[in-house]
Amino acid sequence: MRHSLPYGLHTGSGGARNDQALGGEILKIESASKTESPLHTRGTLGKSFAFYLRRDLQLYLMLLIPIAFVLVFKYAPMSGLVLAFKNYKIAHGVWGSEWVGFEVFRELFAKHDFGRAVRNTLLLNCLDLVFSFTMPIVLALLLNEVRSIRFKRINQTLLYLPHFLSWIIIGAIAYQLLSEGNGVVNNVIAMMGGNRVPFLQEDVNWLISYLAIGVWQSMGWGTIIYLAAISGINPELYEAATVDGAGRWRKVWNVSLPSIRTTIVTLLIMNLGRVMEGSFERIYALQNKATTEFTTTIPVLVYRWGIEGGNFSRATALGLFQSMIGIMLVLLADRIAKKLGEDGLL
Repeated sequence: MRHSLPYGLHTGSGGARNDQALGGEILKIESASKTESPLHTRGTLGKSFAFYLRRDLQLYLMLLIPIAFVLVFKYAPMSGLVLAFKNYKIAHGVWGSEWVGFEVFRELFAKHDFGRAVRNTLLLNCLDLVFSFTMPIVLALLLNEVRSIRFKRINQTLLYLPHFLSWIIIGAIAYQLLSEGNGVVNNVIAMMGGNRVPFLQEDVNWLISYLAIGVWQSMGWGTIIYLAAISGINPELYEAATVDGAGRWRKVWNVSLPSIRTTIVTLLIMNLGRVMEGSFERIYALQNKATTEFTTTIPVLVYRWGIEGGNFSRATALGLFQSMIGIMLVLLADRIAKKLGEDGLL
Protein backbone atom coordinates (compact mmCIF):
# COMPACT_ATOMS: atom_id res chain seq x y z
CA MET A 1 0.00 0.00 0.00
CA ARG A 2 1.36 3.38 -1.08
CA HIS A 3 1.18 6.18 1.49
CA SER A 4 0.23 9.71 0.45
CA LEU A 5 3.28 11.98 0.58
CA PRO A 6 3.61 15.73 0.08
CA TYR A 7 4.21 17.13 -3.37
CA GLY A 8 7.79 16.46 -4.56
CA LEU A 9 8.47 13.68 -2.03
CA HIS A 10 6.88 10.80 -3.90
CA THR A 11 9.20 7.95 -4.83
CA GLY A 12 9.88 7.24 -8.41
CA SER A 13 11.28 9.11 -11.34
CA GLY A 14 8.45 11.68 -11.40
CA GLY A 15 8.92 12.47 -7.71
CA ALA A 16 12.67 12.80 -8.16
CA ARG A 17 12.24 15.25 -11.05
CA ASN A 18 9.78 17.32 -9.01
CA ASP A 19 12.14 17.28 -6.03
CA GLN A 20 15.02 18.51 -8.17
CA ALA A 21 12.91 21.27 -9.72
CA LEU A 22 11.70 22.42 -6.33
CA GLY A 23 15.24 22.44 -4.93
CA GLY A 24 16.43 24.49 -7.92
CA GLU A 25 13.73 27.09 -7.37
CA ILE A 26 14.64 27.38 -3.67
CA LEU A 27 18.30 27.92 -4.58
CA LYS A 28 17.32 30.62 -7.08
CA ILE A 29 15.18 32.44 -4.49
CA GLU A 30 17.94 32.28 -1.86
CA SER A 31 20.58 33.55 -4.28
CA ALA A 32 18.27 36.36 -5.44
CA SER A 33 17.50 37.41 -1.87
CA LYS A 34 21.20 37.53 -1.05
CA THR A 35 21.90 39.56 -4.17
CA GLU A 36 19.10 42.09 -3.52
CA SER A 37 19.70 42.44 0.22
CA PRO A 38 21.37 45.74 1.17
CA LEU A 39 23.83 43.84 3.35
CA HIS A 40 25.06 41.84 0.36
CA THR A 41 24.98 44.63 -2.22
CA ARG A 42 28.41 45.64 -3.38
CA GLY A 43 29.19 49.25 -4.11
CA THR A 44 26.67 50.87 -1.74
CA LEU A 45 28.22 50.37 1.69
CA GLY A 46 31.23 52.34 2.83
CA LYS A 47 30.67 55.23 0.46
CA SER A 48 31.90 58.59 1.68
CA PHE A 49 29.88 61.79 1.94
CA ALA A 50 31.69 63.09 -1.15
CA PHE A 51 30.13 60.30 -3.24
CA TYR A 52 26.59 61.28 -2.23
CA LEU A 53 27.46 64.98 -2.60
CA ARG A 54 28.54 64.45 -6.22
CA ARG A 55 25.53 62.25 -6.93
CA ASP A 56 22.92 64.65 -5.45
CA LEU A 57 24.74 67.96 -5.93
CA GLN A 58 21.66 69.82 -7.22
CA LEU A 59 19.57 68.78 -4.21
CA TYR A 60 22.27 69.91 -1.79
CA LEU A 61 22.55 73.26 -3.59
CA MET A 62 18.79 73.75 -3.26
CA LEU A 63 19.06 72.88 0.44
CA LEU A 64 21.53 75.75 0.94
CA ILE A 65 18.75 78.32 0.46
CA PRO A 66 16.59 77.39 3.49
CA ILE A 67 19.70 76.67 5.58
CA ALA A 68 21.10 80.12 4.79
CA PHE A 69 17.73 81.71 5.60
CA VAL A 70 17.61 80.01 9.01
CA LEU A 71 21.21 80.89 9.83
CA VAL A 72 20.91 84.55 8.81
CA PHE A 73 17.46 85.37 10.19
CA LYS A 74 17.13 82.90 13.09
CA TYR A 75 20.53 82.11 14.57
CA ALA A 76 22.61 85.19 13.73
CA PRO A 77 20.27 87.59 15.61
CA MET A 78 20.70 85.48 18.76
CA SER A 79 24.01 87.23 19.37
CA GLY A 80 21.94 90.29 20.28
CA LEU A 81 20.54 88.47 23.32
CA VAL A 82 23.63 89.65 25.19
CA LEU A 83 21.83 93.02 25.51
CA ALA A 84 19.59 91.47 28.16
CA PHE A 85 22.61 91.18 30.45
CA LYS A 86 24.13 94.61 29.75
CA ASN A 87 23.33 98.23 30.44
CA TYR A 88 23.26 99.00 26.74
CA LYS A 89 24.33 102.44 25.60
CA ILE A 90 24.28 103.28 21.91
CA ALA A 91 27.46 105.34 22.22
CA HIS A 92 29.37 102.39 23.73
CA GLY A 93 27.99 99.76 21.37
CA VAL A 94 26.91 96.19 22.14
CA TRP A 95 30.24 94.85 23.33
CA GLY A 96 31.43 98.07 24.96
CA SER A 97 28.40 98.47 27.23
CA GLU A 98 28.64 97.56 30.91
CA TRP A 99 27.86 93.96 31.90
CA VAL A 100 25.21 93.96 34.67
CA GLY A 101 24.16 90.29 34.76
CA PHE A 102 20.57 89.71 35.85
CA GLU A 103 20.00 93.27 37.05
CA VAL A 104 17.87 94.05 33.98
CA PHE A 105 15.62 91.07 34.74
CA ARG A 106 15.17 92.23 38.36
CA GLU A 107 14.05 95.64 37.14
CA LEU A 108 11.81 94.00 34.56
CA PHE A 109 10.00 91.77 37.05
CA ALA A 110 9.47 94.70 39.40
CA LYS A 111 7.58 96.75 36.79
CA HIS A 112 3.79 96.96 37.19
CA ASP A 113 3.29 96.79 33.42
CA PHE A 114 5.14 93.47 33.31
CA GLY A 115 2.55 91.58 35.37
CA ARG A 116 -0.27 93.22 33.44
CA ALA A 117 1.32 92.32 30.11
CA VAL A 118 1.83 88.67 31.12
CA ARG A 119 -1.79 88.43 32.31
CA ASN A 120 -3.22 89.95 29.13
CA THR A 121 -0.95 87.89 26.86
CA LEU A 122 -1.99 84.64 28.54
CA LEU A 123 -5.66 85.63 28.52
CA LEU A 124 -5.81 86.64 24.86
CA ASN A 125 -3.73 83.71 23.62
CA CYS A 126 -5.56 81.09 25.69
CA LEU A 127 -8.90 82.37 24.38
CA ASP A 128 -7.42 82.35 20.88
CA LEU A 129 -6.31 78.76 21.45
CA VAL A 130 -9.86 77.78 22.38
CA PHE A 131 -11.60 79.48 19.45
CA SER A 132 -9.06 80.12 16.68
CA PHE A 133 -7.52 76.65 17.04
CA THR A 134 -10.76 74.65 17.13
CA MET A 135 -12.69 76.51 14.41
CA PRO A 136 -10.39 75.38 11.53
CA ILE A 137 -10.94 71.77 12.62
CA VAL A 138 -14.72 72.19 12.62
CA LEU A 139 -14.62 74.06 9.30
CA ALA A 140 -12.44 71.39 7.67
CA LEU A 141 -14.81 68.63 8.79
CA LEU A 142 -17.78 70.57 7.43
CA LEU A 143 -16.11 71.32 4.10
CA ASN A 144 -15.18 67.66 3.76
CA GLU A 145 -18.88 66.75 3.95
CA VAL A 146 -19.83 69.11 1.11
CA ARG A 147 -20.67 67.05 -1.95
CA SER A 148 -20.67 69.84 -4.56
CA ILE A 149 -17.07 70.34 -5.71
CA ARG A 150 -17.82 73.75 -7.23
CA PHE A 151 -19.54 75.04 -4.08
CA LYS A 152 -16.68 73.66 -1.96
CA ARG A 153 -13.97 75.39 -4.00
CA ILE A 154 -15.78 78.74 -4.01
CA ASN A 155 -16.18 78.63 -0.23
CA GLN A 156 -12.56 77.64 0.27
CA THR A 157 -11.37 80.57 -1.84
CA LEU A 158 -13.55 83.04 0.05
CA LEU A 159 -12.40 81.68 3.40
CA TYR A 160 -8.71 81.85 2.44
CA LEU A 161 -8.80 85.51 1.35
CA PRO A 162 -8.73 87.16 4.85
CA HIS A 163 -5.39 85.50 5.57
CA PHE A 164 -3.74 87.55 2.80
CA LEU A 165 -4.97 90.89 4.16
CA SER A 166 -2.66 92.85 6.46
CA TRP A 167 -3.89 93.62 9.96
CA ILE A 168 -3.85 97.33 9.17
CA ILE A 169 -6.43 96.75 6.42
CA ILE A 170 -8.44 94.42 8.65
CA GLY A 171 -8.38 97.01 11.44
CA ALA A 172 -9.62 99.74 9.07
CA ILE A 173 -12.44 97.48 7.86
CA ALA A 174 -13.34 96.59 11.46
CA TYR A 175 -13.67 100.25 12.45
CA GLN A 176 -15.74 101.01 9.36
CA LEU A 177 -18.12 98.19 10.24
CA LEU A 178 -18.15 98.20 14.05
CA SER A 179 -17.53 101.82 15.04
CA GLU A 180 -20.10 103.07 17.54
CA GLY A 181 -20.56 106.49 15.93
CA ASN A 182 -20.85 105.74 12.22
CA GLY A 183 -20.20 102.02 11.79
CA VAL A 184 -22.27 100.12 9.24
CA VAL A 185 -23.41 97.50 11.76
CA ASN A 186 -24.46 100.13 14.32
CA ASN A 187 -26.26 102.14 11.61
CA VAL A 188 -28.30 99.05 10.76
CA ILE A 189 -29.03 98.44 14.45
CA ALA A 190 -30.14 102.05 14.88
CA MET A 191 -32.38 101.87 11.79
CA MET A 192 -34.07 98.81 13.30
CA GLY A 193 -34.76 100.73 16.53
CA GLY A 194 -31.98 99.24 18.68
CA ASN A 195 -29.26 100.89 20.72
CA ARG A 196 -25.79 101.32 19.33
CA VAL A 197 -23.26 98.80 20.65
CA PRO A 198 -19.68 99.94 21.45
CA PHE A 199 -18.02 96.94 19.82
CA LEU A 200 -14.55 98.52 19.84
CA GLN A 201 -15.02 101.28 22.42
CA GLU A 202 -15.62 99.18 25.55
CA ASP A 203 -13.18 96.70 27.07
CA VAL A 204 -15.33 93.55 27.22
CA ASN A 205 -16.91 94.20 23.82
CA TRP A 206 -13.45 94.90 22.41
CA LEU A 207 -12.23 91.54 23.71
CA ILE A 208 -15.14 89.71 22.05
CA SER A 209 -14.62 91.61 18.78
CA TYR A 210 -10.87 90.90 18.95
CA LEU A 211 -11.50 87.15 19.20
CA ALA A 212 -14.20 87.12 16.51
CA ILE A 213 -12.04 89.04 14.03
CA GLY A 214 -9.11 86.72 14.75
CA VAL A 215 -11.22 83.63 14.07
CA TRP A 216 -12.52 85.13 10.82
CA GLN A 217 -9.00 86.00 9.66
CA SER A 218 -7.33 82.66 10.43
CA MET A 219 -9.89 79.86 10.23
CA GLY A 220 -9.91 79.53 6.43
CA TRP A 221 -6.14 79.26 6.14
CA GLY A 222 -5.98 76.88 9.08
CA THR A 223 -8.23 74.36 7.31
CA ILE A 224 -5.61 73.59 4.64
CA ILE A 225 -3.57 71.21 6.80
CA TYR A 226 -6.65 69.49 8.20
CA LEU A 227 -8.21 69.02 4.76
CA ALA A 228 -4.94 67.52 3.55
CA ALA A 229 -4.95 65.14 6.52
CA ILE A 230 -8.58 64.18 5.89
CA SER A 231 -7.87 63.50 2.21
CA GLY A 232 -5.30 60.91 3.28
CA ILE A 233 -7.86 58.81 5.19
CA ASN A 234 -8.44 55.37 3.71
CA PRO A 235 -11.88 55.39 1.95
CA GLU A 236 -12.43 51.81 3.08
CA LEU A 237 -12.90 53.11 6.64
CA TYR A 238 -15.89 55.16 5.50
CA GLU A 239 -17.23 52.22 3.51
CA ALA A 240 -16.97 49.97 6.56
CA ALA A 241 -18.76 52.59 8.67
CA THR A 242 -21.53 52.79 6.06
CA VAL A 243 -21.95 49.01 6.14
CA ASP A 244 -22.25 49.21 9.93
CA GLY A 245 -25.08 51.73 9.53
CA ALA A 246 -23.20 54.89 10.57
CA GLY A 247 -24.57 58.22 9.39
CA ARG A 248 -22.54 61.21 8.26
CA TRP A 249 -22.08 62.63 11.76
CA ARG A 250 -21.06 59.25 13.18
CA LYS A 251 -18.47 58.94 10.40
CA VAL A 252 -17.09 62.35 11.31
CA TRP A 253 -16.88 61.44 15.00
CA ASN A 254 -15.64 57.86 14.66
CA VAL A 255 -13.55 57.99 11.45
CA SER A 256 -12.48 61.51 10.48
CA LEU A 257 -11.56 62.91 13.91
CA PRO A 258 -9.56 59.86 15.12
CA SER A 259 -7.71 59.74 11.79
CA ILE A 260 -6.48 63.35 12.05
CA ARG A 261 -5.78 63.19 15.79
CA THR A 262 -2.01 63.10 15.26
CA THR A 263 -2.17 66.26 13.12
CA ILE A 264 -4.30 68.01 15.76
CA VAL A 265 -1.90 67.09 18.57
CA THR A 266 1.15 68.25 16.58
CA LEU A 267 -0.39 71.63 15.75
CA LEU A 268 -1.64 72.02 19.31
CA ILE A 269 1.89 71.55 20.67
CA MET A 270 3.22 74.14 18.21
CA ASN A 271 0.47 76.61 19.14
CA LEU A 272 1.16 76.17 22.86
CA GLY A 273 4.65 77.48 22.18
CA ARG A 274 3.08 80.75 21.00
CA VAL A 275 0.91 81.28 24.06
CA MET A 276 3.36 83.86 25.40
CA GLU A 277 3.89 85.58 22.06
CA GLY A 278 0.67 87.07 20.76
CA SER A 279 0.27 89.27 17.70
CA PHE A 280 1.57 92.82 17.93
CA GLU A 281 0.06 93.81 14.55
CA ARG A 282 -3.39 92.57 15.51
CA ILE A 283 -3.52 94.50 18.78
CA TYR A 284 -1.89 97.59 17.28
CA ALA A 285 -4.49 97.69 14.47
CA LEU A 286 -7.50 97.27 16.78
CA GLN A 287 -6.44 99.27 19.85
CA ASN A 288 -7.73 102.73 20.76
CA LYS A 289 -7.59 105.11 23.73
CA ALA A 290 -11.02 104.05 24.99
CA THR A 291 -9.95 100.41 25.51
CA THR A 292 -6.74 99.93 27.43
CA GLU A 293 -7.53 97.03 29.78
CA PHE A 294 -6.44 94.20 27.46
CA THR A 295 -4.18 95.96 24.95
CA THR A 296 -0.99 95.89 27.05
CA THR A 297 0.67 92.60 26.08
CA ILE A 298 4.26 91.40 25.92
CA PRO A 299 4.80 92.26 22.20
CA VAL A 300 3.28 95.71 22.77
CA LEU A 301 5.50 96.25 25.82
CA VAL A 302 8.60 95.23 23.84
CA TYR A 303 7.67 97.83 21.22
CA ARG A 304 7.07 100.54 23.80
CA TRP A 305 10.26 99.92 25.74
CA GLY A 306 12.50 99.21 22.76
CA ILE A 307 11.36 101.26 19.78
CA GLU A 308 9.57 104.11 21.54
CA GLY A 309 11.50 104.28 24.81
CA GLY A 310 14.96 103.29 23.58
CA ASN A 311 15.52 100.87 26.49
CA PHE A 312 16.83 98.02 24.36
CA SER A 313 18.21 96.03 27.28
CA ARG A 314 14.82 95.79 28.99
CA ALA A 315 13.04 95.01 25.73
CA THR A 316 15.56 92.25 24.94
CA ALA A 317 15.20 90.78 28.43
CA LEU A 318 11.42 90.70 28.03
CA GLY A 319 11.71 89.03 24.64
CA LEU A 320 14.13 86.44 26.05
CA PHE A 321 11.79 85.71 28.95
CA GLN A 322 8.93 85.26 26.51
CA SER A 323 10.92 82.84 24.33
CA MET A 324 12.08 80.73 27.29
CA ILE A 325 8.51 80.31 28.53
CA GLY A 326 7.45 79.30 25.01
CA ILE A 327 10.18 76.63 24.81
CA MET A 328 9.20 75.20 28.20
CA LEU A 329 5.53 75.06 27.19
CA VAL A 330 6.42 73.18 24.00
CA LEU A 331 8.56 70.65 25.86
CA LEU A 332 5.90 70.18 28.54
CA ALA A 333 3.10 69.72 25.99
CA ASP A 334 5.23 67.26 24.01
CA ARG A 335 5.94 65.23 27.15
CA ILE A 336 2.25 65.16 28.10
CA ALA A 337 1.30 64.06 24.58
CA LYS A 338 3.76 61.17 24.72
CA LYS A 339 2.45 60.16 28.14
CA LEU A 340 -1.05 59.99 26.60
CA GLY A 341 0.19 57.68 23.85
CA GLU A 342 0.67 60.20 21.03
CA ASP A 343 3.80 60.52 18.92
CA GLY A 344 4.53 64.06 20.06
CA LEU A 345 6.58 66.63 18.20
CA LEU A 346 10.18 65.97 19.25
